[in-house]
Order: sequence, then C-alpha cells, then structure tokens
Amino acid sequence: MLSSMPTAYILLCCDLGSESDILQAIELIEEVEEVNRVFGVYDIIVRVSSDNMDKLKEIITTRIRKIDNVRSVLTIIKNEI
Repeated sequence: MLSSMPTAYILLCCDLGSESDILQAIELIEEVEEVNRVFGVYDIIVRVSSDNMDKLKEIITTRIRKIDNVRSVLTIIKNEI
C-alpha cells in the first residue's frame, strides 16, 4: 500500500496582470508539485504536498497566501481515507 503525504489544491485569484509574477514566486516553493495558469473564476491552481499537515498549513498560510497581488485563495485539502 502506498503511503501518501498531505496534499492541497489551492485556487488563486490574482490582480490583473500579476499572474506571471505570482507563478514565478510559487515555483520557488519546494513543496509545490504543480502550478498552472487557468481560465475561469480562478487564475492559478497549485498542488502542494508536505510531510505533515501542520507544515502543509504553514506553507499555505505564510508562503502562498501572502504573495503580493494574490486577491483571494480557496484551499481544498485532499481527504486521505
């Protein structure tokens, strides 16, 4: 059986024209597994995993949410059943 790490999908709304700078900042975060620019209600979607839930929450709250020009964030934490 595969063990899995806590994973979150983070949907970002950005200030107009700031998407490229935000993508670059997110790509520098080691725990980020995937980041994509998307069209629709949200501008960027990020998949991030960490060794434990506390570290995952810290990455989201202190590193991703505080990036300049991020207007809003929706976080979906994967349910490990």
